[in-house]
Amino acid sequence: KSRRRYGFLTQIRIDLYLQQAVVFIEDAIQYRSINHRVDANSLRLYRWYYSRIWQLGLGLTIAVVLMLAFIERPSSFSYTSDPRFRPPPWEPPCGLTEGIEIVCLVIFAIDFATKSYLIGWEEFRKCKWLIVYILAVSASVIDWALTLSMYCDQNLRVRRLIRPFFLLQNSSLMKKTLKCIKRTLPEIASVILLLALHLCLFTMIGMLLFAKGEVHSQNGEWEAYFRDLPTSFSSLLVLLTTANNPDVMIPAYSLNRGYSIFFILFSGFGTYFLMNLLTAIVYNQFRGYLLMSVQASILRRRLGVRAAFEVMSCQGWGQDRVRVDASLQVMARVQMKSYYRQAIIKQLSDGFIQWEAFRRLFDELDKDRIKEHPPKPEYNSSLLQGLQLLFCHYYVTVVGNAVALANVMCICTILVLDSEKSIAERDDYYMEVINCFFILYYLMEMSLKILAFGWRGYLSYRNNIFDGLLTVCLLVLQITIFATYRLPFPKWNPASRGLMSLWEMVRLVNMLIVVRFLRIIPDIKLMALIASTLVDLVKNLRAFAGILVVSDSTVIEVDLYLFLYSVMSNSSMKNITVECGSYEQLGYWPNNFDDFASSLVLLYNVMVVNNWQVFMDAYTRYTTQWSKVYFVSWWLTSSVMWVNLFVALILENFIYKWDRSVMCSVADVERTGYETTVQLMFR
Repeated sequence: KSRRRYGFLTQIRIDLYLQQAVVFIEDAIQYRSINHRVDANSLRLYRWYYSRIWQLGLGLTIAVVLMLAFIERPSSFSYTSDPRFRPPPWEPPCGLTEGIEIVCLVIFAIDFATKSYLIGWEEFRKCKWLIVYILAVSASVIDWALTLSMYCDQNLRVRRLIRPFFLLQNSSLMKKTLKCIKRTLPEIASVILLLALHLCLFTMIGMLLFAKGEVHSQNGEWEAYFRDLPTSFSSLLVLLTTANNPDVMIPAYSLNRGYSIFFILFSGFGTYFLMNLLTAIVYNQFRGYLLMSVQASILRRRLGVRAAFEVMSCQGWGQDRVRVDASLQVMARVQMKSYYRQAIIKQLSDGFIQWEAFRRLFDELDKDRIKEHPPKPEYNSSLLQGLQLLFCHYYVTVVGNAVALANVMCICTILVLDSEKSIAERDDYYMEVINCFFILYYLMEMSLKILAFGWRGYLSYRNNIFDGLLTVCLLVLQITIFATYRLPFPKWNPASRGLMSLWEMVRLVNMLIVVRFLRIIPDIKLMALIASTLVDLVKNLRAFAGILVVSDSTVIEVDLYLFLYSVMSNSSMKNITVECGSYEQLGYWPNNFDDFASSLVLLYNVMVVNNWQVFMDAYTRYTTQWSKVYFVSWWLTSSVMWVNLFVALILENFIYKWDRSVMCSVADVERTGYETTVQLMFR
């Protein structure tokens, strides 16, 4: 009896070791820390917490709580943001958004409690993010209760400023990016100080050059741009972004061409030297931090693999080796991609495995699989074999690209000829006949390629999926046109029927044809390299986009409190005579801070910096001079910091792909079963 009990306890202990090894390997795959509870119940809870269902639900909860900003008062539910034409927006009843929000906060509280329990008290005290997490949830609940106690008539809602933190806290990549930005700030601050010194010196020189004179006709520069210190400083700051060039120098330049030297020197040193120096600093720091981040990730992976090896070697077979059958049991339970599992299992043999060999097994995790196309179908008929040989050839793709180019040129020619005609005067007969011919060719090309490659082979190529999807859409639209408006004939312009008119349906067909022309991109090497860089950027930009969402949401909540209805809803302004180039004269009314969506567009326009001085001038005139500080701060954050970080991401991805394309041929890559990607580890 005691022997059976001992065997039972031994089996429980072995199962626990295997379960610990499974979790440690999953930690290694996801670059997670192994500092968490390792008892059986905690491990089950740990795997549930990091399961796809819970993480997906948590991400959906964060998205919902952030989207509430578009619904809450002031609501963004109106078809236009222009206050002159905007109807009263829909306002949610009191308790609707609050009910959704409290459910989200409860989920965040459960998430915090689970994570805190799993890592233990000692690790919790070291984790500042979790401490701030519980403070954020608590503050949000208190503010939520205050809102309900005031019957939803609360103007300042502190929890709206806290919401972006939930997105930041849940992403380790965003935390890494934030640390990178924090490390870069001292270098950026030094250049910004030099930039401020540059602005101050030229501001004083400008005020001395363009002082008020006795002759009124010669005071144009002073009146418009150098009347006082704030005006002079803001004029040159806007010139630094080139938004008011050459307007800022025209009054002085019209009097004496020598004044242009002042403005050229200012822009040359500030815009083309200091601003580009900022880009170089951000790129250098980001690239260095990327390498450091990859090193830290590799160390976490090695630590997880070592921990798995240690617990598996504690089963009584020696401290320096593990059984292969135990490794197979562990790999069968680990949640990972199937081709990684197959690649690791393929290297296992019978008997025992030492530490170095065990560690090398997981080097496969640092490699990305190159997709292999399925074999082509085999035909007995000589005719089908000939068609298969013909339509598998590269020149068929070249001919298809030429046909797509001819189709686009035909559409362009007809659009140029009909550009001055109204919709009622246009004859869609020729356009429809041309479209029918080309769509039949696209359908024939798709069918013969399916015949040559087979269904699985055809769908294994991304460009074939792109072509096939658009061809099916074009065919469906063309059949719908024939069913609704019959076959085309000269002077064919029937009356509108159904949901869409004939012109709208033809226009949709033409837009799909133009989009289909993008199929030429993979066949031009440099264009394909740039396109692949953009696709890879979409994968790598998750952390960057998250930082943008956090900063934009926080800034918008601040400006909604500071500027809400300050300018755009003042009806007394709308019919007054204003000077040329002002906010009112340019009709910039839709750009306002009246709701969350319009604030988002306004901040984007300021980030682009084209005419951003118009927004700054309007809010300065109707609020206070201190509003300039807000716009300049946003310009520094978005245009200087975020845009330069975006440039750094583009450079890093493009240089990596360019080096690979130069050093490795396509044949070299295809002979390799797996392809190492640094970007994959960073993701």
